[in-house]
Amino acid sequence: MKNKKETILITGAGSGFGKETAFRMVKKNYHVIAAVETPSQIFPLKEIAKKEKLDIQFEKLDLTNTGDRERAANWDVDILLNNGAISEGGAVIDLPEYILRQQFEVNVFGTILLTQIVARNMVKKKKGFIVFMSSVAGITTDPFAGAYSSTKHAIEAFAEAFNKELKEFGIKIATINPGPIYTGFNDRMFEGPLHWYEEDLENAIFDYKKIAFPHEQYIPEHVFDKTEKVLSGELKTYRNVVPDDIVEDTKKQMDEVWTRMQNSKAQRDPLVQKAYDIKPETKNGK
Repeated sequence: MKNKKETILITGAGSGFGKETAFRMVKKNYHVIAAVETPSQIFPLKEIAKKEKLDIQFEKLDLTNTGDRERAANWDVDILLNNGAISEGGAVIDLPEYILRQQFEVNVFGTILLTQIVARNMVKKKKGFIVFMSSVAGITTDPFAGAYSSTKHAIEAFAEAFNKELKEFGIKIATINPGPIYTGFNDRMFEGPLHWYEEDLENAIFDYKKIAFPHEQYIPEHVFDKTEKVLSGELKTYRNVVPDDIVEDTKKQMDEVWTRMQNSKAQRDPLVQKAYDIKPETKNGK
């Protein structure tokens, strides 16, 4: 008897990491459920799949929609990739309440409530694999990305809790932590404040017309490759920072807080200054 294909549910599969991963994993002989936020995203994806003769199950799954999440209880999911997320930049002092709440609703509440549903079915089967597409922003924090970063820090905490709690049920957990990757996601995040209500911008402390994402960005292939290896089991590490080039610097940033002194004088942080100096959409060619 032929072994049943493992089923992977990928959220946020309408674009970026999620879309590319969906198409790669179906080529590796997995049954892929590619979940997208809105129905309008499904048709163009179906057309690509048809053209490439790939059998992908496309589903509308808005993480903030209770009904959409509950439908996932009917899918026999072996591997869950929590990839769906939104981001909008802005200094914490300037962030409008609705912008802050929206990011937590999608990135944290929607993601964890969906994971609860899928994980319960995994507990019944005594096996499963849950992967969180976190970020290097989940273990370090940049200026003007505090809201997004805080949601990813929350995801890291939930992942760690799931890892301890679900171990006895044979369920594996992993995180993937992309650094500055050139997909447009980071640059659009820093353009977000330009679309706030006029009164919010009038009271802003920082000038968002002059600020850009403060890092040179890597090609996306680093993330595609590592995600494929994590999902297929080729890579078995719990935390997977990508690209490899940033691992040591990330560890240094995490360690630095243990010896950091409180601010003693008024001066601009170097990374804040870089956000003013760097041009938008700056690549590093790696």
